[in-house]
Amino acid sequence: MKKIITFCLLCFTLLLSSCGSVKNLFTAQDAEMAIREMLSVGSTTGGNVLGKKGMISKETMMSALFPEELKPVLNTLETLGLGKEVNRFSAILGTAAEATAEKSVPVFLLGIKKMNIKDAVGIVKNGGTAATDYLRKTIGDSLRRAITPAMLNALEEYKLVGEWKKITAPAQLFAGNKINLDLGNLMSGLVANLMFNKIAEKEIEIRTKAAARTTNLLQKVFSAPLNKL
Repeated sequence: MKKIITFCLLCFTLLLSSCGSVKNLFTAQDAEMAIREMLSVGSTTGGNVLGKKGMISKETMMSALFPEELKPVLNTLETLGLGKEVNRFSAILGTAAEATAEKSVPVFLLGIKKMNIKDAVGIVKNGGTAATDYLRKTIGDSLRRAITPAMLNALEEYKLVGEWKKITAPAQLFAGNKINLDLGNLMSGLVANLMFNKIAEKEIEIRTKAAARTTNLLQKVFSAPLNKL
């Protein structure tokens, strides 16, 4: 009799364990919806963070405008006594970039909604920043182009294109045609990259921290035993 009871209890335990595993499993459709939701959360968070005053530093912007090979040119501007102008320009440019980051959120959300996610389960299982990498690879260029009008409006509002030409005019004497004068394109690319970085940070957080999974869908997909799928 004891053996029968023990056997029944064992079977009951295994049944509960099996039910728990099945409950945690998700479908490819669940994975696709969760990826979009996670990227949307990252975009909104990124816009909120980057849109705050002072979140885009002078160093970050100058690195985008003057890549490593052009750093001597930036130093030359300082030597020529243009340091104050560069500082003032970068401060106003930061304001324009922050405004653009905030306004870029709807563009990112629309892009994510339209994104064609292939092998969604694989993207979930790959871990890390697989979803963000897929977003950047598949529609990154179109997102950058889409936020360019917002950046151009901000540059126009703060009269920054003319200031940029004044600063780069003497720099061209030393760098020739190596300096990219398309300020709108450069800054749109910078804002897009910063947004992708924030999305990647949120992706890692959702994948690794249960508290970051704020919806039932995120909990279902990113809490599942991936090795069993």
